[in-house]
Parts: sequence; C-alpha cells; structure tokens
Amino acid sequence: MGIIGKTIQPFKATAFQAGKDFFEVTDEDVKGKWAVFFFYPADFTFVCPTELEDLGEHYDHLQKLGVAVYGVSTDTHFSHKAWHDTSERIGKLKFPFLGDQLHTLSKNFDVLREDMGLADRATFVVDPDGVIQIMEQTCEGVGRNANELVRKIRAAQYVRENPGQVCPAAWEEGSETLAPSLDLVGKI
Repeated sequence: MGIIGKTIQPFKATAFQAGKDFFEVTDEDVKGKWAVFFFYPADFTFVCPTELEDLGEHYDHLQKLGVAVYGVSTDTHFSHKAWHDTSERIGKLKFPFLGDQLHTLSKNFDVLREDMGLADRATFVVDPDGVIQIMEQTCEGVGRNANELVRKIRAAQYVRENPGQVCPAAWEEGSETLAPSLDLVGKI
C-alpha cells in the first residue's frame, strides 16, 4: 500500500453530525490536529454499526487526546442522517460522518473498491502535519477494535513528542520505550 508517511490529499466533503446542520469538511480543517478517518463499506449494514458504536464509546477519550474523528463511507450525508435517526447504535454517536459519494476520500486513501463503489474497512491516523502515521485495513467480515486504535494513537503521539524514542510491541502509556542505537542491536 505504501501510504504511511504520505501527506493527505486535498478533499472537500459534506458532513452530518448529530445536533448540527450539514457542514463542509476539508483537508484544511484537519491541519494542526490529530485525526482519524474511519472508513466503512456502507450505512445500514451489519459489522459497520458494531465498529462505529465501539469507536463512539472511545470518542470522548479521543477528544481529550486532541484527536478529530470522522466516519467515512461512500454514502451521502443524507443517508448518514437517516441512519443516525433510525438506528439505536448509530443514533448515540457524536462524531461527524463524511459523505464520499464522489469517492474523493476513498481514492485519496486508496481504499475504494472500484467494482462496487464502496470503501474498504480501513482506519487512518493522520498527524497534525497531515501525514498518515497509522493505517489498518481488514477484510469485509472482520471488525476493528477501538481500544487498539487508541493505544496506537497514544504511541504515535508519544513518539512525536519524544524524538529518538520508539514504542515496542504492546506498549501502553507509562511503559518503557526504546532509544534505538547500535548498542541494542541483537540484544532485544
């Protein structure tokens, strides 16, 4: 895929968010903050509402970490509103949903299934410079875990704030990190 380390491309999308009128979100809105783009295949489906609900349960914590969250599918903002208004799980979500019916975001992040016009199940974490730092993609039938997403974001934020340090496998905030050097080669 080769998308890690790349800067997000320009985009403009209409968003639906509970309690707000429809509004526009662009790549400019993302600059200067951490952001999650949480792609899913379609509204009114099966695995998607379970994943989105799980992400929603972590939304307040992500906000405290300074992370903007965007649900993204190739549906319209009207469909997002209708799903929000009719689904108990989706109805309690606070983060914005971006309509990507022109497939701009799905193509920019290379997750569009051209033959179906749907986005793959994929998550991207973008740093304040607009650079993609984390990417996760699963097959159609496998849902994601927001606990792991939060852990990875905290690790990426730590590495950004602590140059010269890296986070080993299963790192949790407060755990030991590593300072890569020749002295560590072959000793870990």
